[in-house]
Amino acid sequence: MTRPLKARVLPGFGLTIGCTLFYLSFIVLIPFAGLFLKGVAIGPTEFWQAISGTRAVASYRITLGSAFAAATLNAFAGLLIAWILVRYRFPGRRLVDALVDLPFALPAAVGGIALTAVFGPRGWVGRIAYPLGIQTAYSRIGLLLAVTFVGLPYVVRSVQPVLEDLPPEIEEAAHTLGATRWQTFAHAILPVLTPAILSGFALALARGIGEYGAVIFISGNIPLQTEVTSLVIAIKLDQYDYAGAAAVALVMLAAAFVLLLAINVLQAWSRAYQVR
Repeated sequence: MTRPLKARVLPGFGLTIGCTLFYLSFIVLIPFAGLFLKGVAIGPTEFWQAISGTRAVASYRITLGSAFAAATLNAFAGLLIAWILVRYRFPGRRLVDALVDLPFALPAAVGGIALTAVFGPRGWVGRIAYPLGIQTAYSRIGLLLAVTFVGLPYVVRSVQPVLEDLPPEIEEAAHTLGATRWQTFAHAILPVLTPAILSGFALALARGIGEYGAVIFISGNIPLQTEVTSLVIAIKLDQYDYAGAAAVALVMLAAAFVLLLAINVLQAWSRAYQVR
């Protein structure tokens, strides 16, 4: 004898899941399916030539390297900024908190122009750096600055809520047991924050890999040196090489999928850790 299904607290599951699947398919799945079909339609030989060319491979290395370096810098800086915003009260705190979200609100091109105005040869920083032999714009330094700029908020906003929910009793107990401030942070606080830091790191890395607007203004777009993969795709489109652009885009899609999968795993780990 089968048991009757228990009525759900919120009815309409069938309708809502249907609308969700339709929306995701129409907005996400169908465009990506079209991209996949366009990329593989040229055949395996041409596909391999498109994604393994010297310029494309160099762009993968430059894109992944700059995104990883920027995400690493943001992991440390984001933790520091989140710590200051949560643990201290000071004049202008709300302004600093709002500035963190500025890269979210600004168009990427605006951020790139702003960075170029400051770090370019005639900018405030560039006027000092260039005579010293430090090329802060139109170089890999400029590329790193742009990717760091767009990725910082992801780390701060990943760590900040976890830090806000961290009970102060943990630190008090550690001090009571004779731990120094560094020991308290390293052994009592950092393990709790690690999942959030890794999640923010992965989000910043994914954002950096796909960045285009801020990068093209300050990196110089030098082939084999500062040219990112998103620019290679745009150049192929300008040359009407739609199949080649789709092939390279598939490589980026695969990298983004792996990163998003890692982010979901890290977020699940973070939730499980907090429950324990």
